[in-house]
Amino acid sequence: MSRLPLAGTEPTAARLPVAHAVSTDDAKALSHELFERLRSLEEGTPEYSYVRNTLVELNLALVRFAAARFRHRSEPTEDLLQVGIVGLIKAINRFDPERGVEFATFALPTISGELKRFFRDTSWAVRVPRRLQELRLQLAKATDDLAQTLEREPTDGELAQHLHLTETEVAEGRAAGNAYTAGTLEAPDDDGDGAQLRRLGYLDQGIEGVENLEALRPLMAALPDRERTILALRFTEELTQAEIGARLGISQMHVSRILSRVLGELRSALLAEN
Repeated sequence: MSRLPLAGTEPTAARLPVAHAVSTDDAKALSHELFERLRSLEEGTPEYSYVRNTLVELNLALVRFAAARFRHRSEPTEDLLQVGIVGLIKAINRFDPERGVEFATFALPTISGELKRFFRDTSWAVRVPRRLQELRLQLAKATDDLAQTLEREPTDGELAQHLHLTETEVAEGRAAGNAYTAGTLEAPDDDGDGAQLRRLGYLDQGIEGVENLEALRPLMAALPDRERTILALRFTEELTQAEIGARLGISQMHVSRILSRVLGELRSALLAEN
């Protein structure tokens, strides 16, 4: 495994692409070495900036992984990556290698928290009381802080104790957070099986026809036999008016008048029921 140069004499932009040439295992090992190096450098110097920028390049996969969780949002992926990089830089600045924690374990909650703050700071889709908006912000900050300390997502009980709230208030704040932005039915569902819209119910246009048929049953039963026969011949056997007249021994004009009157009465009765 080749070592990345750490001298600060070359332009940083010319050396950063070296980070792309290393494997995942090499990136992890190099990151550990660079964090040790970073501790010995003075912040603000070219050497410090180079080492930190190289750490950013080596760990961009963490940003891409965190941003992928929000791919169903309407924001461009490039914007999410930029926000995620801000979180990655914050994680690099705060990371202490002496704690014996893997950098990825430490950094992911910080990167995800930065992305969540980005969405949280957008306009609320549903108006909620300011008290709940502020509670949502407190919960978000406390969640980030405790996730760094606990190295996992805190429970509602831990958040309540940290903020001196009840678990009911924590749950209320979480529920209010769902109102800050509207989702899209075109988003993929949790198991990746296509858009949510395809998993939801929709209005079947055939239902209205079934309802009308059921409503017609008692109305049809009340008709005289000849009128029921004419309707059956016209709409079941699909005979013409002339064919119906010939079968029943009446004129086509008579059939037409009967159909017009009966259909009008049935239509009026259906509309009256609706």
